Amino acid sequence: MCDSDTTGRSDTTWSRRRFMRHGMAFASLAATTPLFLERSARGIAGPEDMLTSSRPGVPEDHVLVVVQLSGGNDGLNTVVPYGDAAYHRLRPRLRVGEPGSGDGAAMTLDEKLGLGLHPSMRGFKELMDKGVASVVQGVGYPNPNRSHFTSMDIWHSADPEARGTGWLGRYFDNQCSGSPGPLDAVSMGNRAPLAMMGSSIQPVSFESPDRFAWTGGEVHRDLEDPYQEIARAGELPGTEDHPHLGFLTRTSLDAQVASDELTRAAAGKPLVSWPRGPLASQLRTVSAMLRADLKTRVFYVSLGGFDTHAGQPGRHAQLLRQVGDSLEAFQNELTAQGDSGRVLTMVFSEFGRRVAQNASQGTDHGTAAPMFMVGDMVRPGVLGTHPSLTDLDSGDLKFTVDFRNVYAGVLRDWMGCDPASVLRGNWGPARILG
Repeated sequence: MCDSDTTGRSDTTWSRRRFMRHGMAFASLAATTPLFLERSARGIAGPEDMLTSSRPGVPEDHVLVVVQLSGGNDGLNTVVPYGDAAYHRLRPRLRVGEPGSGDGAAMTLDEKLGLGLHPSMRGFKELMDKGVASVVQGVGYPNPNRSHFTSMDIWHSADPEARGTGWLGRYFDNQCSGSPGPLDAVSMGNRAPLAMMGSSIQPVSFESPDRFAWTGGEVHRDLEDPYQEIARAGELPGTEDHPHLGFLTRTSLDAQVASDELTRAAAGKPLVSWPRGPLASQLRTVSAMLRADLKTRVFYVSLGGFDTHAGQPGRHAQLLRQVGDSLEAFQNELTAQGDSGRVLTMVFSEFGRRVAQNASQGTDHGTAAPMFMVGDMVRPGVLGTHPSLTDLDSGDLKFTVDFRNVYAGVLRDWMGCDPASVLRGNWGPARILG
C-alpha cells in the first residue's frame, strides 16, 4: 500500500494515510471509545497483551471493588458513638439516638463500645450480622486537607502531596508491566478517577454499558466500512508491510471484542432483587460482568452528595440507605452467582465531618472517618479504635489508622503484591482480612 492518496485509485480507497488520519478518530474523537484504545493507539501496550489475562504471580481470581462516597461522609452519624456523652453534647439536634430510644435510633454494633449504625444502614447491618462485613474506625492521614479535591487526590495517589499517578494505576504498572488486558481495570462514570491512572495505563471508563461501543461511524460514515472489515477479517488487506497500521487494526478488533463482551455481560438478568439508585445500578453492572467471567481485576464506582453542610438529617439518611441497601444487594448477588469468595469491596470517603454540628443543621468538613469492607474473606466486626471525641485537633477527630495501612493490607493480602512498590514506602498492612 502506498502512502499517497494520488495513486490512481478511487477516493474511497482506504490508504494508510487516510486510515491514520481518519481512523484515529476512534481513539481521539469518540468520547465513548475505551480509554485503553487511545493508550494502545499511542503504542504503549503491545497488541499481543491486550486480551491476555494470565500473568505469573497475580491472583487472577481475586477482584477488588472500590466504592467512593464523594463529598465527605459524616462518619459520626454513620458509625454512631451513642455511648459517648460528648457526642450527644456536641450534636444536640443532629445526634442519632441510642438503640431502643424510638424511631430513628441507632442499630447496635458493639454494645460494650457503645457503637451503633445509622438506622438507614439496615442493609449493611445485615451484612455485619452475617459476618461478611467490617467497619474500620478512624481512618485518615497526618496534616489532613479539608479541600474536597486535594483530599480526594491524596487518597487517590496515596501521597500527602497529591502528586503523580494513582495507587491502583501503580498496582497495574507493577503487576502487569504496563500492559493490562482491555477490561482489567473498569471505572463506572464519565471520567476515570486518578486512583486508576498509572504511568503507562489508563482504565476503561464508561457511564453505562451501552455507551461502551465503537462510535467512529458517527464521526464520519467513511470510517464504518473499514472498521467492520477489520471486525470480520481481523486485519485490513494491505497492512502486512505497515506494522503500525497492522497494530492499529488489531487494536480496533480488540476494542470490538471487549465492547461485545461487556454488552453481552451487562444484558444478564440479576438473580436477586435490587434497590433503585445510581450506586445500585453501578454495582449491578459490576456483578453482571463478574458473572460473565470477564477478567476485570479492579472495579471503581462512586456515589456523590455527602457534602452535608445544611439540612443533613434527611439527606444523609437517604444517601446511607442507598449505600447500605446497594452493598447488601451486591453481596447477595455475588453469593447467588458463586462469586462472593473472590470479591472484596472497599468503601471510603475523602474525609469525615467536624465533631460539632453547625448552625445550619449540618456539619462542616472534618478529618477521620470509617471505612467499610465487605466480602467472605474480611475480618468481621468493628476493627481499630474509635477516635476520641474530647481529645480533638482544633475541633476535629485525630485519626487512629492511616489509610495507607489499609491499602497495604488490601495490596498484600488480597491483590498479591508488595505494597511498598505501589505505595512508595513501607506501610504496615492493616489486618482487614480473616
